[in-house]
Amino acid sequence: MRDRQREAAPVAGNLPLELDAFVGRTAELAGLAEALGETRLVTVCGTGGVGKSRLAAHAAARCAPPDGVWRVELAPVSDPAFVDHAVVAALGLTDHTTRPPRETLLSHLAGRQLLLLLDGFEHLVDACAELVTELLGRAPGLTVLAVGRRPLSVRGERLFPLEPLAEDEAVELFAERAALHGAKVATGDDDVRELCRRLDGIPLAVELAAGRLRALSAGQLLARLDDRFRLLTRDGGEALWRHRTLRTAIGWSHELCTPEERLLWARLSVFAGSFDLESVEYVCSGHGLHADDVLDVLSELLAQSVVSREETASGVRYRMLDTVRAYGADWLAATGDAERLRRRHRDWYLGLATWCELDWFSPRQAEVAARVGAELPNLRSALEHCLSEPDEAHLGQLLAGSLWFYWVGCGRLSEGRHWLDQAVRLDSGHEQSRLKALWVLGYVAVLQGDTGAALAALHECGEEARASANPVAAAYAEHRIGCVALVTDDMARAETLLRSALARYQEIGELNSNVLMGQVELAMARAFQDDPAEAVRLCEDVRRVCEDHGERWARGYALYVLAYAAWREGDRARARELLTDCLSGAHSFHDLLGSVLTVELLALVTAADGDAAEAALLQGAAERMWPSVGLPLFGSAYYNAPHELCEAMARERLGDERYEECVRAGALLDREAAVARALRLGGPAAGAPAGLPAPRGPVRHSPATPDMHEPAASPTRKGGETAG
Repeated sequence: MRDRQREAAPVAGNLPLELDAFVGRTAELAGLAEALGETRLVTVCGTGGVGKSRLAAHAAARCAPPDGVWRVELAPVSDPAFVDHAVVAALGLTDHTTRPPRETLLSHLAGRQLLLLLDGFEHLVDACAELVTELLGRAPGLTVLAVGRRPLSVRGERLFPLEPLAEDEAVELFAERAALHGAKVATGDDDVRELCRRLDGIPLAVELAAGRLRALSAGQLLARLDDRFRLLTRDGGEALWRHRTLRTAIGWSHELCTPEERLLWARLSVFAGSFDLESVEYVCSGHGLHADDVLDVLSELLAQSVVSREETASGVRYRMLDTVRAYGADWLAATGDAERLRRRHRDWYLGLATWCELDWFSPRQAEVAARVGAELPNLRSALEHCLSEPDEAHLGQLLAGSLWFYWVGCGRLSEGRHWLDQAVRLDSGHEQSRLKALWVLGYVAVLQGDTGAALAALHECGEEARASANPVAAAYAEHRIGCVALVTDDMARAETLLRSALARYQEIGELNSNVLMGQVELAMARAFQDDPAEAVRLCEDVRRVCEDHGERWARGYALYVLAYAAWREGDRARARELLTDCLSGAHSFHDLLGSVLTVELLALVTAADGDAAEAALLQGAAERMWPSVGLPLFGSAYYNAPHELCEAMARERLGDERYEECVRAGALLDREAAVARALRLGGPAAGAPAGLPAPRGPVRHSPATPDMHEPAASPTRKGGETAG
C-alpha cells in the first residue's frame, strides 16, 4: 500500500507535508488508529529507524480530532526544562506573562479536542511523563500519541510496539525508494529480497541501501553487507540484534562514503534540528573539506538518504534522523574535533543573531522572524553551550541580549526571560555584554507586567553603565524605566525619562526599532496629557522613518497612537483604518500585546459607529486574550479609559443582560477567529461560535465623541486581576 499525505484531506495542526510515499503498514495504521480511539495515551515504541514517527504521523492524520494534530519534535531538546517551551512553540501559543509555560498549555487545552504527538522523547522521559500526566489529568479533550524507543511508564499508557516491515513490504519500500534515485528494481529479484531480509525489514536501513543503487547493484550491496554481518553473533535478544542490524546498516553505508562525505556526516551532527546550506558551509568547512565543495558533498549525502531535505517558511532546510545523527556524533567525538565544531556552531549562531538584530530594522522583518523561528533549536544549543562554559559566559549574555527583537517582537517573552535570567547571574568579566542582557531583561519584565524585577534590572544597568561610561546601555536603561512610568500612570515622569533617553539616542547616533518605540511611547504620554497634536507629530515622524526603512513592527504601535488621536479628534473612519492596519501587522508577528490593545480600541470605535453588540463582542474577545498578556490594560487608568467608555456606551444601548451575553460570545473566540472578525475577514465561518451574528460594517449615526483624556476613576476594570 502506498499512501501520500499530500493526497489526504488537510488536517488542522502542524503535521509536515511528506513528499515521498508511505509504504505498507496497513494493519499497523488501522491498529494504531483504533488504539487512539479507545484510550487517551498511546506510545509507539520500537528500535531506532523502524518507522515510528511516520506511522504515528499518518495514523494521527487519519483520526484527527476537531482541533487538529500538533507534533512536538523533542529530539533537538536537550534540557528537560525546555520540554514545556517546546510544546508551547509547537502549538503556536503566545504568552507575555510571567506564568510558567505549563499554565499557558493548560489554559489553551481547556475545552479543546486535540491530539498532541510527542516525537522523540526517550532522552527526556521523566520530564515528558510528568507533563503528560498533568495535561491528561486536567484537559479532558486531549489525546497524546508519544513516539520513542521506550515507554513513558505512566498510568493509563497503552503501548503500541512497532515491529520491522514484513519482507514484501520491505521489498516494496526498497523498490519505491530506488525509483526515486533513478534505479529500477524487480521486486521478485532474489538478491533484493535477501538484502531486505538481511536488513531485518528496518525501514531506515532499507532506505539507506536503496540510496546506494546509483553506484552498486543489489547483488553487490548484498555481498558488502554479508562481509559486515559475519562479524556479528546473535546474542542479547531480538531487540539488541535489531539495534546491531541498524548500526551495521548505518556503518556499512558510512563505509561506502568518500572521506569528504564521512567528514561532513560527522560534522553535521553538531546541529540541533534542521539546518540550512549557509550554516553548513560555515560550520563544517575547513580542515579537509573546502567550503566550495560542501554543496556537492551535501548533495551526495542527500542522495544516499543520510540527509533529508524539507521546504519551510524560511527556505530549503536539511536534517538528519536522530539515529544517523548519533552515529555521526560518535565519529566526530572519535576524531577529537567535537569541541572545535561546537565553537564554530556557536560563532555562526551568534553571528546570525547579530545580523538578524540589525536586519530587524529593515524591510526583511518577516524574513528575520521566520529565520530565527526555524533556527531556534540551534540558537538554544548555542546558548546552552555559552552559559555552561565560564569562559564563554559573555557570549551567552550577548546572544541572549541580541535576540531581544525575537523575545519581544515575536511573542517569546517567557523563553527570553529564562535565558536572560541565567545570563545576568553570570560574572562574565565583560561588562558591555552583561549590560545589554540587563536592559533586555528589564524590557522583557516590563512587558510581562513584572515591574519590580524590571526596575531592579534597569536600575542596576543604569548605575553600572554610568560607572563604566557606557552611554548606549545608560540610554536603554533610562528608556525602559520611562516605560515603567508610562504603564503605571506617572505621565510626567514618563515624559521626562523618555525625552532624556531619546536625546541620548540622538547624541550617540542610535536609530533602530527600540528608538522609534521610545518616540511612540513619548507620543502616548503626550496623548494621555491632552496633547494629541504633539502625539500625532511624533508618530507621523516615526511612521515616515519606518516607511523609509521598511520597518513594520514599531510602525504598528505608531499607528495605534495615531488611531487613538484620530478617535480623540472625532475621525472614527480614520481611526478604524489605522487600527485595521495596526492589527494586521501585530498579528502577523505574533505580537499579542499590540493585537489586544488594538482590539480594545477598535471595540470603542465600533461602539461609536453604532454597533454596540459587535463592540461588546470585541471586548469579550480582548478579555480572553489579556490573560496571556498580563494585567489587563496594564492596570493603567489611562489605558483603561477607552475600555470603560466603550462598556458604558454598549451597556446603555444594549442593557446589562444583552451586553454580558455579547461579551460571553466574544470570549468564545480564539485569537485567530477574534482577529479575523476584527479585521472583517471572518464571522461564523472563520471560527466564531454557532449562532454568533455576522460582523456589520461601520454605522455613521453615533453621538459626538465624548471627552476621554481624563483617566477612569478606577485603576483597573472589573475582573482585571493578573492571570496566573
